[in-house]
Amino acid sequence: MKKASGFTLVELLIVVAIVAVLAAIAVPMYTDHILRSQLVEAHTGLSDLRVRMEQWFQDNRTYDGGALGNCGAAAPALAQNFTFTCVSGGQTYVATATGTGGRVVGFVFTINEQNNRQTTATAAGWAPAAMPANCWVTRKGSC
Repeated sequence: MKKASGFTLVELLIVVAIVAVLAAIAVPMYTDHILRSQLVEAHTGLSDLRVRMEQWFQDNRTYDGGALGNCGAAAPALAQNFTFTCVSGGQTYVATATGTGGRVVGFVFTINEQNNRQTTATAAGWAPAAMPANCWVTRKGSC
């Protein structure tokens, strides 16, 4: 009499259940991590634009770039997930990064000449209960 080898159906179902539980935990955490890494593009782009605006101001004594409402320094051009805009009032400006595609749609960040950072819009569930002043959202529910 030859002994059968292999796995029983119950053993296979247990393994499938364990893998399903691990996947149910890992996939949302992974997608959340990917979104957080894409938000960094807006934060760094706005910070870079602020530095260039201050350099423009040092040279020209105004944030205005000549055309009505336009800032002197150019907004980052090679952004993949955000569009950058800047509106100047001569001695003031507000730069904005707006999410354009994929997971970042719905996120809007701003910065001004006083380095006041603000998250003006987020995807559902990302905004803290009370939005602190001078804060960019970096993860769900916190700055």
